[in-house]
Amino acid sequence: MFKARYYKADGKKGRARALPDSLFDGVVNEDVMHQVVKAHLSNQRQGTAAAKTRSDVRGGSRKPWRQKGTGRARQGTIRAVQWVGGGVAFPPIPGSWRQKVPKKVRSLARRSALNDRAGNGRVVLADIPQMDKPKTQELLGFLAVFDVPGKVLILTDGNNDNVYLSSRNLSHVSVLRFGDESVYDVLWAHTVVIERSALEGSDAKSSKAKAKAKVAEAEPEVEEVEAGADEAATEEPEVAPEADADQAEEESSDA
Repeated sequence: MFKARYYKADGKKGRARALPDSLFDGVVNEDVMHQVVKAHLSNQRQGTAAAKTRSDVRGGSRKPWRQKGTGRARQGTIRAVQWVGGGVAFPPIPGSWRQKVPKKVRSLARRSALNDRAGNGRVVLADIPQMDKPKTQELLGFLAVFDVPGKVLILTDGNNDNVYLSSRNLSHVSVLRFGDESVYDVLWAHTVVIERSALEGSDAKSSKAKAKAKVAEAEPEVEEVEAGADEAATEEPEVAPEADADQAEEESSDA
């Protein structure tokens, strides 16, 4: 179980808090993180760069001069690649470099990145103060209490516009909603600051999901038992052949 430093909204340091096992399970898979980061960077490529080949450039259908007798090199068109205004030899063409990564792989990579930061003591829990308006100096003063070097990723509980706007002009601070961060965002930051309420809310959701899954697994068993009871109730009792013969003899004697 990992523990993280905890700071209150007024900047005072509290006791270290345990991180939930549902997210911080200690698994760090570097291969999966590498795969997801490569896919993330590939998906950032727009793929809109383009240039014209010699067949796409307008003009140049006439041979500029005759083939022989001029003393100059033979030319077939003024739109060849060696001419000014001609086409490009191997031009870039629009394309897509998008890569799809399965959901479970992305989830594993995200947990691995958070576990890597937590294992090195780079996860901080905090109660982010409420800001009436965007103020960069106030945000910097709050981060100065943590004494964290390098880049900082702040994960808030839901949308916090004032904190986001306060960090827009800071190149070493990034603010995202908890759950929207990618593996690249976590690995980009030296320290990850998570709002305590966001982490507690995610832990409660995961526990509810596990409880629902257990209930769903138990329901089919109950239905099978009930179905078996109904079948037993509908079945008629079987009568032995000997009992049928005795009953027939009694009826004949009475007659």
